[in-house]
Amino acid sequence: MTPSRPQAGPSTCQPSCLPACVGVRVDVRVVGPPSAGAFKERFAPPTKFRQFYDRGDFPIALDHNTRGHRIIWKVNIQDLDYHHYLPLFFDGLCETVHPYEFFARQGVHDMLDHGSDRVLPVIPQLIIPIRNALNTRNKQVICTTLKCLQHLVICDAKVGEALVPYFRQILPVFNLFKNMKSNDGDRIAYSQQRRENIGELIQETLELFEIHGGPDAYINIKYMVPTYESCKK
Repeated sequence: MTPSRPQAGPSTCQPSCLPACVGVRVDVRVVGPPSAGAFKERFAPPTKFRQFYDRGDFPIALDHNTRGHRIIWKVNIQDLDYHHYLPLFFDGLCETVHPYEFFARQGVHDMLDHGSDRVLPVIPQLIIPIRNALNTRNKQVICTTLKCLQHLVICDAKVGEALVPYFRQILPVFNLFKNMKSNDGDRIAYSQQRRENIGELIQETLELFEIHGGPDAYINIKYMVPTYESCKK
């Protein structure tokens, strides 16, 4: 007698045996890449300028009057060692706290006003402080540095051309912030009045670089800031 075959009955397959996609709704959330943080402010370590100021090594004092603040120089500015002092004042452009910020900014302008031909030999020593200030990504620091750069270019006829070899070090931040212009109505008018619009200050500075930088200035600016158009017609 042959054994009987088992009768086919209801499927005994468990739910776990079914394909996962059957009757199951899966919510998929696509997460984009994290922010690169290109515009994020960066930490600036304590400057040598602050160290020298706290030790009283600068021949300067603060004068309060009805017009505001100004620097009193205890020595004739023209007698200063520009190779020593000018890089230190440029180093202080990273500062954002009073009185360091005020002394550094005003000290740079005072020395450039009286520097004449003594500024040109110091240019190589100014590049690292300028680059450090721009790389903080701090808008206040960038605006202050751009104004100092404009003053630097026009303080001596040969400075503009001397800066051209260093464009690759100082212009990357220009390219990053060139199109940053505020459009907040009254706020933009106020920023223009105080010359705190980064985009416009960058455009002004690049034009000064081109005008005073000699025949190779434009091509070097264009290489680092592709959207820049010549101001020379």
